[in-house]
Amino acid sequence: MNKTNFNRKVGETAERVEQEATDFIKYLNDEVVPAVRQHSTKALRIASEKLNHLADYMDKNQTPGK
Repeated sequence: MNKTNFNRKVGETAERVEQEATDFIKYLNDEVVPAVRQHSTKALRIASEKLNHLADYMDKNQTPGK
């Protein structure tokens, strides 16, 4: 492979890598981030519910005088 062909291949490869990186970032932003946010809010709601139940339990089982 001569220098011209090598440089052309490197250039083509760099363009392909840049396009793949752009596509990957778009996928992350369009698919992954919304899914993580949705699951995160669901997890926070579940944790909030569990903490509410724990607070109710603690209120009902308080030792007098404390």
